Amino acid sequence: MLAPSNQLDGISGAALQMQRELQWFKEVESIVPPICKDLVNADGKRPSELFTEQHANLVKEGEKWMKDIAASSSFVAALIVTIMFAAAFTIPGGNDDTGAPIFLGNDLFMVFIISDSISLFSATTSVLMFLGILTSQYAENKFLTRLPTKLIIGLSTLFLSIATMMIAFCTALAILLKGRSTKVVIIPIILLACVPVTLFVLLQFPLLVEIFISTYGPGIFNRKIERWY
Repeated sequence: MLAPSNQLDGISGAALQMQRELQWFKEVESIVPPICKDLVNADGKRPSELFTEQHANLVKEGEKWMKDIAASSSFVAALIVTIMFAAAFTIPGGNDDTGAPIFLGNDLFMVFIISDSISLFSATTSVLMFLGILTSQYAENKFLTRLPTKLIIGLSTLFLSIATMMIAFCTALAILLKGRSTKVVIIPIILLACVPVTLFVLLQFPLLVEIFISTYGPGIFNRKIERWY
């Protein structure tokens, strides 16, 4: 039987609601006698079959919820991949006659290269994770850990790519404007660069934390339960 709406409303997204229903089912299944798993009701249906039937709509809603998040997030991650890949070959200051970067010996240049690389690789990982979500098989048991894990990795790497992209942007400006009233220009830019990172944290980080706790937290029954057999 599907949980009352007032209990599910406190859980973000249909996918996490389906995950919670599965967790309840697995917990109950683990404490009842094994013979109960194969018992049938008046309609000749076993508990697992009845669960699947009653949660069919929630599975569809969970699939739509996850695909919507994956589609929008993968678009952002793909843009970051494009930007950071281009930035790796249009480095600040350009190259000298030998082809070496002009600011190769600058510490800020190394920060730029490292942050650019991290942003590129993490954004690529994020795209792959979200593509995995879009092409996944949405069987009900996948909502327990597999799909939430992909979403956790995708959102985490997307956050990392955004943060390191802003670091790369700020260091590139610092390199180019070095010695030219840098503090007057760089400090406001750094503050502005914190805006997208802060917005992402405010908008998506609570969801990421909720998914992580729901998937890898202590569980529904955070106590020792005696089996019925």
